Amino acid sequence: MIALGGRISLLVALACCLAGLVAVLRARTRTVPGPGAARWAVGVALAVTAAVALMEAALVGGDFSIRYVASTTNRTTPLLFRVASLWGALEGSLLLWAWVLAALTAWVAVRSRTAAPRLWPGTAGVLLGLCAFFLALLVGPADPFARLPVVPPDGSGLNPLLQNHPLMALHPPVLYLGYVGMAVPYAFAVGSLLAGPDAEEWVAVSRPWILGAWLALTAGLLLGARWSYDVLGWGGYWAWDPVENAALLPWLTATALVHSAMVEVRRGLLRAWTVVLAAVSFLLTLVGTFITRSGVLASVHAFTQSAIGPALLAGLAAATLGTLALLAWRLPGLREEGAVFSVASREALVVFNNVILLAMAATVFVGTVFPLVVEATTGQKVTVGPPFFNTVITPLGLALLALTGAGTVLRWGRSTAADLRRMGHVAAAALAAAVAAAAAGVRGTATVVAVGAVAFTAAAQTVEIARGVRTLQAAGRSLPGALVEVILRHRHRYAGYLVHLGLAVAVAGIVGSQASRLEVHRLVRVGEVVHAGGYALRVDELRAGAYPDRLVVWAPVSVADGGAALAGGREPAPKVVLRPSQNFYRHARTPVPTPAVRSTWREDLYVVLMGFDPGSQTAVLRVVVSPLVSWIWAGGALMIVAGGLALWPPRR
Repeated sequence: MIALGGRISLLVALACCLAGLVAVLRARTRTVPGPGAARWAVGVALAVTAAVALMEAALVGGDFSIRYVASTTNRTTPLLFRVASLWGALEGSLLLWAWVLAALTAWVAVRSRTAAPRLWPGTAGVLLGLCAFFLALLVGPADPFARLPVVPPDGSGLNPLLQNHPLMALHPPVLYLGYVGMAVPYAFAVGSLLAGPDAEEWVAVSRPWILGAWLALTAGLLLGARWSYDVLGWGGYWAWDPVENAALLPWLTATALVHSAMVEVRRGLLRAWTVVLAAVSFLLTLVGTFITRSGVLASVHAFTQSAIGPALLAGLAAATLGTLALLAWRLPGLREEGAVFSVASREALVVFNNVILLAMAATVFVGTVFPLVVEATTGQKVTVGPPFFNTVITPLGLALLALTGAGTVLRWGRSTAADLRRMGHVAAAALAAAVAAAAAGVRGTATVVAVGAVAFTAAAQTVEIARGVRTLQAAGRSLPGALVEVILRHRHRYAGYLVHLGLAVAVAGIVGSQASRLEVHRLVRVGEVVHAGGYALRVDELRAGAYPDRLVVWAPVSVADGGAALAGGREPAPKVVLRPSQNFYRHARTPVPTPAVRSTWREDLYVVLMGFDPGSQTAVLRVVVSPLVSWIWAGGALMIVAGGLALWPPRR
């Protein structure tokens, strides 16, 4: 019954899409668009919502007659991961994609139809067309409600890596919001091209959508890095995995789009550039969808082989060719309205930043796609690993960071001598930080330069925020009150400064964690002490516990600084006990380790139980000491909070 209701809901949604497209064609002949297409868009959202609700009912209720439910859950799967199984495999992830897209389409239809009437037919046509494409996949080769000929007594369960951390319930939906959210500015951009070269209002209308999609992508990447750090047990947070790269690509171009849209709204410049960036950002989300769901690669993040690869590739090709044709038709008519700007201006540095961001995106794209192309053409497997990406991306990233700081200090139009002097003071502070780092023992030219770039960007943001605060303090405000007021009163400007400051903090964490990371592998007996990076660690015992969905083996580890107390057999003071473990899931062939982390502002102590032998009372430990890892999460959190502050609508 659930399967039949789900199929009917998806068919109704597809029918509403097609009816909405017909209404869009009729609306192109009207000066003020009627509500027809908007009503059909709401119908699509309601029908897909019904399909999602039915799928969740099947997952929670354990309806193993549905193939998707049987392949992603079993009777022992905890409730949280039953709900999260909606996006745990191919068909469910596409259903989630279609649900988010349908909801955003309905929101745009209700809120933006009358705000931008000239753009509405083209915008609605693009969004409804995308909905129709993904719904066609769901009623065709990726049917999430397909039934099994014989109902099994139990399901096979979710991939253990996906049910070993609660971030599974948060990371994919947030990332999907960013992926699918980029469809809205893309649709507005296409709508503006269809409406005519003078339809420049699309940027102002779509700016909240651009920022919202960027914010969701940022949060999704941060949560994904944290998931990798907490679950995979390798002590890192970014491995340049192809699926990680697929999520990074649209973030890079969306970052360029955020800044380009700001320049167009404020200065009337970069019109063509902004349209192209909106198109590229969304098309890269389709590239990521193809990479992760077509079965063309093997990854811990990717889905298995599927029959929808050709359909996804055809959809990507059609969207790309159609967008290129439309751009070729309209781009010659997109003329700049603002004046030519000075090289020493904020808009000039935005252009330079965007060039670097696109260079970084091109590097990641080539490094990700090249192995796939080689394998498809020659049959040989090649890999492009972290050394390639680190070698190319590192200097580009440092240049981007420096330009970000300079762009904060300079002003729009043409900077004054006072602005240049202020930038000189910031540069002097950055140089002093780099010299101090070298004197403190930091080794490596790249690391010292990175310290200077981080200090330059952080100092620039701090100086600009301090200038605004001093202005209010001169009017009698207290320091805390002035800080809050200046941020809230000019939230878009100062939220941008805080985002840049968060980026500098996160980069400082990345640089620190890579510059002096220490890793130790050791086979130890219970009661034996291991020394790593100034810590002494002792495995106290091996302990096991049974849960409905898994068997867990812990190795409690006492930790002390130095090691004299532990070596002498006394308890550490104060006592810190970490509990790394291994999880044995019933349907998994290999155990899944769960690291234990002691995190401080200075460094992380990361302990993994790699193996154990109860008979000999021995354990294999991986101990990783990484400086400043917590700065990555703190900087990323600041970026997200500041982005949300910029997205918050102003008081009317």
